[in-house]
Amino acid sequence: MVSERYPDIPETMAAMLLTGHGGIDKLEYHQDVPTPRPGAGEVLVQVTATAKNNTDRKAREGLYPTKKGEVASFAMGGEPTLTFPRIQGADVAGRVVAVGEGVPDTRIGERGLLDFNLYPDARRDLNLTPDYYGHGADGGFAEYIAVPSDQFHHVPNPDLHDAELAAMGMCSYQTAYHMMTSANVAAGERVLVSGASGGVGTALIQLCRIVGAIPYAVSQPDKADALLALGAEAVIDRGDLPTFVERVRTATDDAPIDAVMDLVGGEMTDRFIDAMIFDMKRRTTYPRLSIAGASGGNITEILWTRIYLYQVQIFGVSHGTREEAEQLVEWIRGGQLKPVLHAAFKLSDLHRAETYFVNRGSNFLGKIVVVPDAQWSEHGAPFALETA
Repeated sequence: MVSERYPDIPETMAAMLLTGHGGIDKLEYHQDVPTPRPGAGEVLVQVTATAKNNTDRKAREGLYPTKKGEVASFAMGGEPTLTFPRIQGADVAGRVVAVGEGVPDTRIGERGLLDFNLYPDARRDLNLTPDYYGHGADGGFAEYIAVPSDQFHHVPNPDLHDAELAAMGMCSYQTAYHMMTSANVAAGERVLVSGASGGVGTALIQLCRIVGAIPYAVSQPDKADALLALGAEAVIDRGDLPTFVERVRTATDDAPIDAVMDLVGGEMTDRFIDAMIFDMKRRTTYPRLSIAGASGGNITEILWTRIYLYQVQIFGVSHGTREEAEQLVEWIRGGQLKPVLHAAFKLSDLHRAETYFVNRGSNFLGKIVVVPDAQWSEHGAPFALETA
């Protein structure tokens, strides 16, 4: 069925619904979900590709506690915004197919990328209660999504496939950029990037080069060639913790790291601090640690005397700002940022994508994207896992 106002838009759509906290069995594929309609100031986007992020899994499993022992998703604004059923998927690429009141019809047909944030207000330089599409509102694991028109950015670049555009989504790139802006990373500085083979890590390597900083990647040796080609100055094996700092010093010609972009946490964080403070006389700025992940462990034992005596500045980072999102879009349009796309999966096959994501092997680099089944032949099949 179609509606009278939107005769070309079906009344229902296919979507993957998250029905509660738990395993992948909580993700249920339905083909009769009501299609959203654009409200005032919104556009309706036909989704062609949505990148998968680790935050999808963590939100599903309730791994965003703010208190020890808690099983929950984050609620920075005070009240939980993740309610069920919920359509996940933050990094959405697609085409405008309808507009709401106040939005010109000329937007129809635009191909673009979503700024995934649910901003609490109109401020352009601050975002203190972060939330996002796919968490506090329905996201892109569906055939359609309604979003604010000013947050769906036109990216016409014909050299970019929709799946590649989704792979450059804001969840990874804006987090990476905000890690750098929080720590005031400047040209010429040596930046250590942990978790370098993932979406945020590969974004950090590229962004460092754009601003003139020198990225040193922490990853597995078999990913070294790809990370060096992406822009890493050197790749440091994340194994053998006792010799980690020594190997960093070898890579930097015995110069201390200026800032660390930490996506790992756990016992690695203390080693990252060691890599910044071994020769304070050679430093010209304070040691800086931006942390936006804890894949290696959510609890780290650190001597606070090491933090305040060495004046280590620590920045907790989740989402960025409107200004940062707009800058990233300009770099994408200008070709300075390149997609790192690993593979595509059908939306109906999201269970397999989730399993693959968690159990991915050492050959995994970059992003997975999810493509609605109806869009698969054009936007997904060329990047299918078997093809990749």
